[in-house]
Amino acid sequence: MKSMILVFVVLVTISTQADAQSEHLTALINSEWERSMQENPTWASSLGDRRFNSQWADLSLDAIEKSHQKDVEVLQQLEKIAVEQLSDADQINYRLFRREYEIKVAAHQFRWYLVPLNQRGGIQDQGSLADALRFEKLKDFDDWLARMNSFPEYMDQTIHLMREGAKAGILHPKVVMQRVTAQIQKQIVSSPKRQLFYKPFFKIPDSISELQKKRLRREAIASIEQNIIPSYLKFLKFFQEEYLPASLGQVGVWQLPQGDSLYSLRCKEFTTTELTPTQIHSIGLAEVKRIRAEMQQIINDLEFEGSFDEFLEYLRTDPQFYFDNSNDLLRGYLAVCKRIDPQLVKLFKKLPRIPYGVEPIPPQLAPDTTTAYYRRPSSDGSRAGTYFVNLFRPEVRPKYEMEALSLHEAVPGHHLQIALAQELDELPQFRRYGGYAAYIEGWALYAESLGSELGLYQDPYSKFGQLTYEMWRAVRLVVDTGIHHQRWSRQQAIDFFAANTAKSLHDIENEIDRYISWPGQALAYKIGELKIQELRQLSEERLSDNFDIREFHHVILENGAVTLDILEDQVNDWIENQ
Repeated sequence: MKSMILVFVVLVTISTQADAQSEHLTALINSEWERSMQENPTWASSLGDRRFNSQWADLSLDAIEKSHQKDVEVLQQLEKIAVEQLSDADQINYRLFRREYEIKVAAHQFRWYLVPLNQRGGIQDQGSLADALRFEKLKDFDDWLARMNSFPEYMDQTIHLMREGAKAGILHPKVVMQRVTAQIQKQIVSSPKRQLFYKPFFKIPDSISELQKKRLRREAIASIEQNIIPSYLKFLKFFQEEYLPASLGQVGVWQLPQGDSLYSLRCKEFTTTELTPTQIHSIGLAEVKRIRAEMQQIINDLEFEGSFDEFLEYLRTDPQFYFDNSNDLLRGYLAVCKRIDPQLVKLFKKLPRIPYGVEPIPPQLAPDTTTAYYRRPSSDGSRAGTYFVNLFRPEVRPKYEMEALSLHEAVPGHHLQIALAQELDELPQFRRYGGYAAYIEGWALYAESLGSELGLYQDPYSKFGQLTYEMWRAVRLVVDTGIHHQRWSRQQAIDFFAANTAKSLHDIENEIDRYISWPGQALAYKIGELKIQELRQLSEERLSDNFDIREFHHVILENGAVTLDILEDQVNDWIENQ
């Protein structure tokens, strides 16, 4: 009897200790989420957290340093948690949470925060934030006015960071930053109502009185005249006279202080692996060779009389592969999505509750950004997911890419995965709304490969388009490491890209400039996709006739975005349990 009591006491003690460790971890995760919302108020707003809607982030060097010290303290707190006493679910939370802070703390020394914008976004387009927000109550509009009124301080902090970056030699190359000049100029409008910041005031709900509507519009016009436009005029002068002349003459972060170490960390961060730049470059070359052979087979099947380069030129220039106008291009994207949606149940057990829409990329950004991108739904479900498509110059946007692109950005790619993750209420917030590029982008690239199983790629040119997109991601491994590690020139990267894909030269230049200004991020896609394909092949081999594609996809998606090592553990556990 005494031994039974002793065992009971021991079990209770162990359980109590485990509960204490779990509570400590949960409290730390929750408090840090709250801090991330406070320190990143525009991100909080875009997620639907309206508590900080009147604020911009504090970009002062003092605030940045204090935030770093808090990150260090979080790692110290994590050291005190007995990981072995946590549940399996909490051990995953611990591993992912700790990894985020290890990366943040390690990155601080490289001072990348001194580069607060690039040609794809930043303060030069800050008014477009309004498109991601809800304007329903009087307070929503007053909060937006408060942001407008404090914009000069936000601009001054941004300029100060950039000025410090120029002094330290931490800034982007001139070839990409020269694109920003026109983006700033577009904000300096002749009429306040043409400014992006004014957009919410065109449609004020009827629940707000006419008197208040007049006040809001009057104050908005005054703020644009007194705060927004003068800030952009100041920024334009600084940018043209100081920053652009100081920008780097060559491309690649190897030029920055500790540039090689910075890039190695970025490779680790974005791939969630320990692969070196040299190893990633080699993987890219091998994938380029493999995909090139598959592309050549399609060319042979089409009985095209000409070389590979001539076939690419044919795809780039023949009018049959392009729409004449932006409206037809948008309708084409909508039609593709309508064909995909009803087929999803063939491959997926669970679909997200929240829908997605297809919209044009804002015209002020379209000339300088990529073919498409996705914006997640708001956390409260008030805003659907959005698949943004580039309608600028439809004559360079090929029809044969539309199916693969839609699979990637909408469903079953980004929208399906990200919306499902946001609906996992049992996960901590940092996992529901954060993520890991290797998983998120790897999944979206894997989603492109599902086209045939969803009834797409019936046309050989569309299949070639899918291979073009896969080749595009393989090329990224080569050119990103080439630029930032092997010191390739911009033209060398463009030439390698153009020699292996059918993408238009306009898109290629935009893509290369993206890799230049976002080092390491482009590596995530192919590295993540290769891991998911590897896990599917392993599952099919091990389970044979018992393999169920819907179950496999459920296992991949059911825990939200995770690092690739954790994903592999989860799939192996599932296989064993079968």
